[in-house]
Amino acid sequence: MATGQMITTTRDIDAILIPLGTPVIIPEGAQVAITQELGGTYTVSVNGNLARVEGKDADALGFGDETKTNIEEAPKKADGPVEESAVWDALKTVYDPEIPVDIVNLGLVYDVHIVDTDEGGNNVDITMTLTAPGCGMGPFIVDDVRAKTLDVENVTDVHVDLVFEPPWDRSMMSDEAKLQLGMF
Repeated sequence: MATGQMITTTRDIDAILIPLGTPVIIPEGAQVAITQELGGTYTVSVNGNLARVEGKDADALGFGDETKTNIEEAPKKADGPVEESAVWDALKTVYDPEIPVDIVNLGLVYDVHIVDTDEGGNNVDITMTLTAPGCGMGPFIVDDVRAKTLDVENVTDVHVDLVFEPPWDRSMMSDEAKLQLGMF
């Protein structure tokens, strides 16, 4: 991991300003510092701001491409049931770009429900929240949840219900997360 290391970008990079969620372009030749490298994305500090860079742009930071190339795929079909533990494992690879703890251990995921469809598919319904209702990164975190859950074997569709009741608070974090963040 290159955390804290200054890197010069090798090309323009589409990024998302944290915490606002505003799209920005980090220009070629910009000096950035990696502050977090988790879940296939990078959080970088650039000109005093934090920005999220997708894994597909890792090459511009001097790393290999971290994502799979999606070639036109046929609609996913289910060959069997979905293992709920595999869904939870996938959710543990989704990170808030400002906090180096996955969304499960942060206590943001309230429920996972797997539904067999009449067409032979498996839908996954996820109920979750954010650390703050106005979080500009919310849509990006929800997109990560969808994408990583769709990668789970036999999942054919994902629905994420973003709720704010009950409101999230630090008591919802796992002991592991509290320890990692120095809250014990």
